[in-house]
Amino acid sequence: MTNYTADICDDHNDKVSVLAAGYQNYGGAGRCEGQVLTIKLDKNNSDLIKLLRDEDGTGKVVVVDVDQAYYAVVGENLMKFAHNNNYTGIVVNGYIRDTLQIKDIPVALYALGTCSRKSIPVTSGERGVGLSFGGVEINNGDYLYADTDGVIVTAEKIV
Repeated sequence: MTNYTADICDDHNDKVSVLAAGYQNYGGAGRCEGQVLTIKLDKNNSDLIKLLRDEDGTGKVVVVDVDQAYYAVVGENLMKFAHNNNYTGIVVNGYIRDTLQIKDIPVALYALGTCSRKSIPVTSGERGVGLSFGGVEINNGDYLYADTDGVIVTAEKIV
């Protein structure tokens, strides 16, 4: 990624949506960009595990919505799956864990914070659905750019 979110906002202000404050990067990559894959979960991350473990993520960023439920959605194992399958980043409208272990995995991971526990009961998620959080509408196939200044979403790749 050669462009920074601030520059993209300056140059394409009318095409950019900016995710609200509060999302921090816990991953080992300082920034990411890519086509969005959306997934809506009910706390449990089993469908996210399958996605990150089993599918090629080259040029992709996974955007996960769990309605800010206070459970860890991503940890060390999922970050390893994401790295092994070439995902550039993950954005979670919720919480993550294993921050000490994941800081060296070269995948960006934006989340609201950390939580030590995960949700145990297996529930089904929905892939490819429109999501709405942080003041932004995010659709499967949108394009996402993220760095230390924030996370922005556009309907198509603009840089």
